[in-house]
Amino acid sequence: MARDLFHNQVKAALIKDNWLITHDPYDVQISEAVKLQIDLGAENTIAAQRDLEKIAIEIKSFTSDSDISEFHRALGQYLNYAQGLEEQEPDRVLYLAVPDETYNDFFQLPFLQKSIKRHGVNIITYNPIREEIQQWIKFKNTDK
Repeated sequence: MARDLFHNQVKAALIKDNWLITHDPYDVQISEAVKLQIDLGAENTIAAQRDLEKIAIEIKSFTSDSDISEFHRALGQYLNYAQGLEEQEPDRVLYLAVPDETYNDFFQLPFLQKSIKRHGVNIITYNPIREEIQQWIKFKNTDK
């Protein structure tokens, strides 16, 4: 599996945020012949009185010539991975990790915001240079 350009930076940022990386990559077996590979799986205890929170992260760099093509690919992967997680481990929450600069610019287009909200895409924005998580954005699916 080819890793995203910023895989190690996102992993380091999650570790800085006290997440335990449990899978790298996180495999989801959807049939005997088909296995999905989400970039990372992580766990974190949020507070003493709360249960263990588990997440899976699909990392994207958005460094290609076409951000919209990369968005199409990322969204398709996200939707497939979300379905796979629903079947295999429904308590694990999926996030799409994107550079903060990309989110603050390209992802603010109304078309993209509508698509993200419609499909309930959870997003982590990260700074690849400082290896830091900038935002956790959790959307509710409005299609249901």
